[in-house]
Amino acid sequence: MASYDRPRAGGSPRPLKTGDTWWYAAVAGEAAGSFSTRVRTRTRRGCLGAVLLLTVVYAGLVLTATGRRWGDAAMTGRRADGAATTVLRDHPSLAGLTTLSLVLGCVLLLAAGLIRKRYALTGLAAGAVVTALALTGLLQRYAPRPRLADAGGLVSTGFPSAQTTLALGIAFGLVLVVPYRLRAAAVGAATLWAVGVGAYTVAAGQHRPGDVIAAALVVLAVFCGALALLARRGQVRPGARRGPALPGLAVTVPLVLIAAGGLGAGLWLLGDTLTLPSAAPYDPADLRLAHRCGQALAAGVAAAAGLVLLGLLRRVDVEGAPTPYRLGGPFVEAAGVPGDGELVGPFTEDLDHEIS
Repeated sequence: MASYDRPRAGGSPRPLKTGDTWWYAAVAGEAAGSFSTRVRTRTRRGCLGAVLLLTVVYAGLVLTATGRRWGDAAMTGRRADGAATTVLRDHPSLAGLTTLSLVLGCVLLLAAGLIRKRYALTGLAAGAVVTALALTGLLQRYAPRPRLADAGGLVSTGFPSAQTTLALGIAFGLVLVVPYRLRAAAVGAATLWAVGVGAYTVAAGQHRPGDVIAAALVVLAVFCGALALLARRGQVRPGARRGPALPGLAVTVPLVLIAAGGLGAGLWLLGDTLTLPSAAPYDPADLRLAHRCGQALAAGVAAAAGLVLLGLLRRVDVEGAPTPYRLGGPFVEAAGVPGDGELVGPFTEDLDHEIS
């Protein structure tokens, strides 16, 4: 009987050996209800949710007169906020330190992946950061918005914030390059740093709070899409139950407090700050309140974005090969009983069997 074992068109030219599980992993990764499918589904939903929230933020804070007035009041209110003014006056080197930290963050992200020899994941993380920055630049340049001449020195464009996009992109990129057991600690600490970068850009008058919020949503959407692509290729596997949770409590707990406190306080104050008069003069107390409300909302959304990404990847390891599958049946019997811990491939050693 002629053998039906012929190489499929476009297939891998490498010979199949005992322990080769790529074929079964590829098939199981596309099966309904498989682990890869579940990860892909929830990351795609996270990407879609971030895009929808970004659309709402853009429509509410950029296209409406009330949203633009609130953003201008939050930016002008930094001068009335004594705490922010004092910090910026007493520490003029913060601008240089922020830029230096962004450069060092990029170096750290690349070094962490290259030292661990995770070249593909490092390239994916760098590509996601570049994609987020490119989308930020396109939105800043081409997104329709009223371009009004500002008499008070306010920036007329800047939605989303490029500095926050880069900082959060570095923080989220660590998801792909750090070990699974250190993921929560590394990503949580980097997200806290990114929250500080966003708060500085608002306090320094470089961006409005809505710009920082939009940057967090852009980065979350891009990385959720990248993770969905990774799951689509079957490059995820179940992680250990006792993985990154306990080592990351020292940074995830403050992140949760910032997210809950920032969103709660910001939404509580938002109702009062949206009732500003349509024309100057404004009460300095109202401007200071608008600035603090904007800072709280920006910090809360940025921290929540990091928590959402960690939640989507709960017990998901993006390193290494997919979960191996052990084959049983007549093929295994023909090839011989494997030893303990030995994996078998989809074909026997003599490669002579019938596929029906």
